[in-house]
Amino acid sequence: MNEDNKGFAHIIQKEVNSNDKILKPDFNQKTGREFLAFYLQSKFKQLMAYDNKAKQPIFNSIKHDFINRFTKRLVQNPTKRIMIGITGESASGKSTICNEIKRVIEKFNMPVTIMSTDNYFNDISALIKKFGTFDNLRDNGYDVDSPNSFQLDILRDDLESLSQGEDIYTPEYLLNGTGVSVPHAKFVPSKKIVVVEGMASMYSNNKDIYDIKVYVETDINIRKDRFMRRACAERNQDEQNAKKHWDYIMVAGEKYVKPYRDEADIIINGDSDLTYFSQILEYFYTITNNFDA
Repeated sequence: MNEDNKGFAHIIQKEVNSNDKILKPDFNQKTGREFLAFYLQSKFKQLMAYDNKAKQPIFNSIKHDFINRFTKRLVQNPTKRIMIGITGESASGKSTICNEIKRVIEKFNMPVTIMSTDNYFNDISALIKKFGTFDNLRDNGYDVDSPNSFQLDILRDDLESLSQGEDIYTPEYLLNGTGVSVPHAKFVPSKKIVVVEGMASMYSNNKDIYDIKVYVETDINIRKDRFMRRACAERNQDEQNAKKHWDYIMVAGEKYVKPYRDEADIIINGDSDLTYFSQILEYFYTITNNFDA
């Protein structure tokens, strides 16, 4: 365990073992929620102070007014689900981060839903039949990462439903090369926190629904290495075709995804230590569940 991990593990244990716990406020009352907002603000500032001194910080940047805006929303509209959107260019680490969130969720049985916008790709099965393969379709000009290649209206409706506490059935885009999208195929429950991951999560006006907008960025050389290993080892692409698709996503990412970096409340280092990242998640769980009854 590196020094950052050891130090943060100590902070978590200090919170758990503290004899000076705060009486749990009544979150059904506005005064209770206002207290929670103040409490979260102070703890978040402590977290940021620690992370700023870490050898490999998790947070590259955070908007100066983010924590005030977020806690104000918790006070004013407590019944709405907490919506978190995570975007970033291909191979930046979005899925890895979400998998780590899922692992911590399962450990603590937290009320969190995770969904991917990759299931909202348009059905292009007819185009793939016409051109023979997806690669041929791409080489003939199909812009797979364009906002026009996603069912954004359906995504928006689904996000609105989730935010209001309604369970949904999302499409399912089949990853077998057929380009088939099956409507209403995947059940997604609306839990207290909803994490939405994928490049399309911020497209169009969908970005406006999130309480927390996260952008994951990673050094381009690390991204390329990840992409090539994934394409060749996991998806059985030959190296030449993988390089061709890498060239495509470099252009598409710059055009369609990177502009949302400026919209993000939080920019995360996609090459950060996952143990340290999971400890931060554990810390948030601890401080929001460590009151005296």
